[in-house]
Amino acid sequence: MIAVISFNTMLHVTATDNFCRSCHVHPQATQSWKLSTHYDNDAGMPVHCVECHLPPEGIRYISEKAKLGIRDAYGTLFRDADKINWEEKSTLENAVHYTYKASCLHCHENLFPSNLSTKGEDAHLYYQQNEDKLRCLNCHLHVGHYHEEAQQTEFALTSHEEKKEIYQQPARLDSFKSFTETIPGTSVSFNMVAIPGGTFSMGSPADQAFRDSDEGPQHQVHLTSFWMAEHEVSWNEYLAFYQQTSGSGRTEDQMSAAANGVDAITGPTPPYGNPGQGWGGGERPAITMTHYAALRYCQWLSRVTGKTYRLPTEAEWEYACRGGTQRPYFFPGQPKDYSELYWWNRLFGADTSVINTYVNYALNSNGKTALPQAVAANPFGLLHMSGNVYEFCLDWYQPDTHEQFAGEAIIMDPAGPVSGDEHVIRGGSYRSDAAALRAAARNHTRHQAWMVTDPQIPKSLWWYSDCRDIGFRLVLKVSEQ
Repeated sequence: MIAVISFNTMLHVTATDNFCRSCHVHPQATQSWKLSTHYDNDAGMPVHCVECHLPPEGIRYISEKAKLGIRDAYGTLFRDADKINWEEKSTLENAVHYTYKASCLHCHENLFPSNLSTKGEDAHLYYQQNEDKLRCLNCHLHVGHYHEEAQQTEFALTSHEEKKEIYQQPARLDSFKSFTETIPGTSVSFNMVAIPGGTFSMGSPADQAFRDSDEGPQHQVHLTSFWMAEHEVSWNEYLAFYQQTSGSGRTEDQMSAAANGVDAITGPTPPYGNPGQGWGGGERPAITMTHYAALRYCQWLSRVTGKTYRLPTEAEWEYACRGGTQRPYFFPGQPKDYSELYWWNRLFGADTSVINTYVNYALNSNGKTALPQAVAANPFGLLHMSGNVYEFCLDWYQPDTHEQFAGEAIIMDPAGPVSGDEHVIRGGSYRSDAAALRAAARNHTRHQAWMVTDPQIPKSLWWYSDCRDIGFRLVLKVSEQ
């Protein structure tokens, strides 16, 4: 009996908010909790730490409590709390490991209360139809720990930067050299870098560390000269498109019908949530838009500037990323020098001073995108060709694309497969390990998986609800200007 009483007493004491605060001293814990609706609400009933961060009851409550306690005790004793990126720890990818769907539903038994909005009803109905794919956190990530910027659901339609002159004309081209494009009717400009044509070996050699099978065999590709944007399309640039073409007030199916017309270029509907993630806009890369949205942006920009802007082909992207080099990266070093997939680096760390100069990736990004000036340029003068955000290419993705060119001497300006289900994305992102940042590393969109949380019927043509590390940059061919 004494043992049972002692055990119950221990469970009670270690389940109090004060006990949790003895380890969780960072502001994302107590301060953000007291600002959230789980503490400050009309009912006056605060939700306590263990009610979200442990299963609601039973043997699993005890087992998870033991594991959580050991982990927290180790972190308190052996880790420096000041060096932990609490902002990144608050992301969905991390939060799902510390909260439980059963705990959410234990309190929120009725998903359709009388005061629920129509938008909320649609979302909860969608949740019930997709419970195997969704967690409550997909839509309610910051309900327990308030995050002011991330919880802004209205998308800022203007830049907060100081306004400059309004451009009346686009840039004029009279020779093949780098130039600054100006978007008429806006104060927005961006740099286009002249990339000289040439021949290179596309793909990776069979012995390159962390190589995937879709990266070979290597083959010779010749590209004619083109311009490429110095950095990814920024929020300043994309918001110019949004402001001039957005379809506020229209549904996705109405927008889809309008997009098939020929009289005007239809722009994005308002996003479902805050695509900027609370990180700020300006020159940060515009993210979370679909491949379709990127194509429409290129179409709009081409119309207002009188040039033919488009996404880069996969070959153009890799050639530009390499900057005339044939190394795994455009900067010195091998994948095993930097990757945490290599056991030595996981145990003993690695000298990342070189890669940190050129790349915003998992080990130095603090879990968010970076401004263009945060990194040094590659040999062609391009910024963030590796890391920061994945970049759409024009090509459809096929795993055997390189194999189709095997045996041919030199491929001239390849355009990729004529059809497919997903599109190529390149470059890795702020979430990527160094292995994914290699110049030859290939990846592709996952359209359906990136739309799971979106409850709209039909789903958005313009915005991914579940991908926040993808953007795009522009290309302009000499023959297409």
